[in-house]
Amino acid sequence: SVWFGLATCAAALSFSSASATKHDYTSVFSKDRDAGIKFENLPGFTRSVVERDHALITPESRVWSGTPGWKKTNTAHLITPSFPMAAEFTMYLVDMQEGGVFQSDEKGQPHLERFIFVVEGSIFVKCADGPLTLKDDHFAFFPPGYAHQIENLGGAKLVVYERQHFYASETVPAFHHGNTEEKPNLVTPGEIFKLKKCLPEQEEYDFNIHIMDFEPGEFLNVKEVHYNQHGLLLLEGQGIYRLGERWYPVQAGDAIWMGPFVPQWYGALGKKRSRYILYKDTYRPPGHLMAHGAPH
Repeated sequence: SVWFGLATCAAALSFSSASATKHDYTSVFSKDRDAGIKFENLPGFTRSVVERDHALITPESRVWSGTPGWKKTNTAHLITPSFPMAAEFTMYLVDMQEGGVFQSDEKGQPHLERFIFVVEGSIFVKCADGPLTLKDDHFAFFPPGYAHQIENLGGAKLVVYERQHFYASETVPAFHHGNTEEKPNLVTPGEIFKLKKCLPEQEEYDFNIHIMDFEPGEFLNVKEVHYNQHGLLLLEGQGIYRLGERWYPVQAGDAIWMGPFVPQWYGALGKKRSRYILYKDTYRPPGHLMAHGAPH
């Protein structure tokens, strides 16, 4: 029993050093998520769908390429301001290779704000509030004009959200970082899922990032229809997502864009919990871009 206890302890130490989270995000980037679907035997088949007010972008449709600022790194853009989405934000995946580095460009993009979430591996962040080491389940928000550098410490895989900041006042948002385990579950009247918010609920922040957890069989009580836009990445589990009049089976690794006023609903299925990360614009009146032109 002594040797069994030592072996168990060693295994636990080994796991904790490799991962900072008790959640399993390995299906987001791994091709294991496609077990049972032989895409090579289905020419032309994809689960991806792009509609006027929503899109489902599935892993077999990702196109990897380079992006300015990211060296020795592959990126896959899933949501962009380009037609037909015309989203107010950009969402993309990052797969950093050995020696991978990102350097921000405050002069060229003075109003760009960026949120990064570590799905796998770890990164080293150099900034005025650092240096910081971020592992899986950790995140950081970089406000407009905030210089930062990101280095791959090993196997770093990220999801990144970017947008042009809309200034509602002279107060600008501040740098923010943390991990989801530190964030409390918030009260959601009428709902049974668990909700965490990564950023402060203050007017200077024009978007927030939600972490939403569902046990198998749990679902959204409210069938939402609202002006806010969403960018979602399913990190864990599987379920059914209603978008407009269509119902989509979804699994870890799937990404969803939701435009304004698209009817939306989620139900978790399977034998394990679901978790997704979700972008939501906040504290800005509907139609603010029409009233003021492009973000300034």
